[in-house]
Amino acid sequence: MENTSVLVPEGKVFLGGRWVDAPDTHTVRAPWDGAPLGVVGLADHALAERAVTLAHEAFPRLWRQPAHARRAVLDRLVLGLEGARDELASLLASEAGKPITLARVEVARAIATFRLSAEESVRAPGEFLALDGTPAGEGAGAVCARVPTGPVLAISPFHFPLNLVAHKLGPAFALGAPVVLKPAPQTPLVALRLASLVAAAGAPEGLLSVLPCALPVARALVDDPRLPVVSFTGSAAVGWGLRAQCPRKKVLLELGGNAAAVVEPDADLEHALQRITAGAFAYAGQVCIKVQQAYVHRDVPDAWVEALTAKAGALRVCAPEDPSGLLGPMIDEAAAVRVARWVQEAVDGGARVTAGGAREGNRHEATVVSGARAGMKLVDEEVFGPVLTIHRYAHLDEALETLEAGRYGLQAGLFTHDLRKVTRCFWALRVGALVVNDAPTFRVDQMPYGGAKDSGAGREGVRYAMEEFTDRRLLVLKGFLP
Repeated sequence: MENTSVLVPEGKVFLGGRWVDAPDTHTVRAPWDGAPLGVVGLADHALAERAVTLAHEAFPRLWRQPAHARRAVLDRLVLGLEGARDELASLLASEAGKPITLARVEVARAIATFRLSAEESVRAPGEFLALDGTPAGEGAGAVCARVPTGPVLAISPFHFPLNLVAHKLGPAFALGAPVVLKPAPQTPLVALRLASLVAAAGAPEGLLSVLPCALPVARALVDDPRLPVVSFTGSAAVGWGLRAQCPRKKVLLELGGNAAAVVEPDADLEHALQRITAGAFAYAGQVCIKVQQAYVHRDVPDAWVEALTAKAGALRVCAPEDPSGLLGPMIDEAAAVRVARWVQEAVDGGARVTAGGAREGNRHEATVVSGARAGMKLVDEEVFGPVLTIHRYAHLDEALETLEAGRYGLQAGLFTHDLRKVTRCFWALRVGALVVNDAPTFRVDQMPYGGAKDSGAGREGVRYAMEEFTDRRLLVLKGFLP
């Protein structure tokens, strides 16, 4: 890996386009072996105040820039990311503990996200409305434009520290809205390296600040009225707390879930086996839309469940740089301890571990559990770890009723070739997306992405995030129309 300390200056934060000294520092360590990866600066209240002031003062100038100027910056950023592919993937693997093959996929997706943002930057959102549908509107029309609400506070998680940041920065940059980014404390180096690429792309002053910081500073950023838009990805408890903390702001929440894959007897069972295994255990299950529950029709042979269990049992926790690895370590030991505790709670309640179950430090085996039921955390909550619960059902409606009773609704998967079953599931489940013939882990970066119920509010996906970051402004025209 290229020397990150050269590209991300030690002990500094990125303030409006410049590296500045921070009053305190934090050493970032690799989840795999605890090796130090770099020393980042921690912003205090004074630096946070400077960042917000820069964003607030830059906003009137930046959003009025011509679209081609905004696109040029994004185009150059895409080129910079292309040139840094290998370095970024290596940094992702080291800092997030992500298997290198998955890290390369994340880099490719981030490039796609910024490329989509460049394309959308020249498509001014808005519409013309005819108002003559009633007598009072005869001869009148209106232009409904969308204008950016203001600077954006972006709060990103550890598990996709490049592409989920791209989903916040790209749409904002396309609109000319400055961003103050608070990256996850476990993975700030990726965000700061991205900031250096943004600067190299010729981003105007004030467009981006990246501030690793302690919780009190982050709370002050959330409270600041000069950041009227908050885009947060993380836990439900923290996300809904943020929304309650700032009811007058636009708060975009992507809060995860406990996604299910439903397997009907007419499915391509071999395909379902492969996709559910990957969806449940890739990156140690640290994915918002990982497969946490598999609902399997009773007419699907027992041998299929046994094969799924065997595939899970054969997985091994590998070093992130291992090109054959799928599982990888969890982000820290506390996360793995929590997963192990939830598994034991289910066992104590009568469930049975059929594969895996062991933990050593932050390395938790791929684990399959049968007999878990509502009231257990493995069913009710987001495990965010390498655990899959298997449930048998007799009738599709039975499975749908059980799933709909849960508190989350991010995405669901359905394996079937029967269109009647597809439509039944689509209308029965309150989820952001129903994915047919793939795991609920499926996501491409132009689609509207987000959840229902406790899984969040609003939608990501470049064009849809741009809508979330804007307000409608109406120009009514009378006397200009025939």
